[in-house]
Amino acid sequence: MTLRDLAALDVGFVSLTETLDLTTPTGRAMAGMLAVFAAFEREILRERVKAGLEQARRKGRQLGRPPSAALLEPKVRKLFAQKISQAEIARRLSIGRTSVRRILHALRRPAA
Repeated sequence: MTLRDLAALDVGFVSLTETLDLTTPTGRAMAGMLAVFAAFEREILRERVKAGLEQARRKGRQLGRPPSAALLEPKVRKLFAQKISQAEIARRLSIGRTSVRRILHALRRPAA
């Protein structure tokens, strides 16, 4: 798209690192072939990713983001009520201290 914009402005493009001169028919043909191969590679990669995800689903693997620490809010509250430190709560529940602080801070905020 950028190369088309440059051509519309009558600006030639010459790549010194790839020795590609888009001001010549040979250079434009080479750029076209590179674009075709890049699109082909993207499609192959997309198919491989889809196949890998499908295989992982068939094996029962959990995909996507791990469950949120917010799901542990009742346990965080219970441990905090037992006067257990935030750092210890985080260790026991295998979540970050920041997540513990965020959950407890949300409990202290008055409802709007």
